[in-house]
Amino acid sequence: MTSFIDFLRRIQPISPALAQAITEVTVHENLPAQHLLLRPGQVARRVYFLETGLVRGYTLLHGREVSSWFMQAGDFVISIVSFLTQQPSAEYLELLEPTVVLSISYEQLQALYRDFPEFNLTGRLLMEKYYVLSEQRAQHLRSRTAMERYELLLQSFPTVFQRVAVQHIASHLGMAPETLSRLRNRQT
Repeated sequence: MTSFIDFLRRIQPISPALAQAITEVTVHENLPAQHLLLRPGQVARRVYFLETGLVRGYTLLHGREVSSWFMQAGDFVISIVSFLTQQPSAEYLELLEPTVVLSISYEQLQALYRDFPEFNLTGRLLMEKYYVLSEQRAQHLRSRTAMERYELLLQSFPTVFQRVAVQHIASHLGMAPETLSRLRNRQT
């Protein structure tokens, strides 16, 4: 838990009282690979911090899985629309490896924001970080070539091919697995 508090302190200093309150409400879980943190139709009631492991966000489109993102240790994981609106989700959140998560419920997070106004700045800074990442992903899919998307993924996540199935990577990049194989062969 101290590593999580230290992580938060690197974003923005937090008081000992806030650190204690966060520690009291945070749930720590060791979960197996293929565990689903969320399924379509469920409401995202928790925000997760990954101590270890890897998570994939995906949706089904015409019966096919389309990977939206991958998050790894040191990242927060959330179905943002469902969490913020407290409405049913349209996406899956799947663990791709055995993963250690820390989580806080929607209600607990709102209470922390209310009781510790200093924590609002931390929340805003995190929201900005992940909003920028989301926009960059969307822009890359719309405006980059297949090779550029592939190279950008390798720059941001060098171990992706050791940790994620090729079909998930291909769907994330918006291409067929065969196209991804050709791109990979060009690089070797």
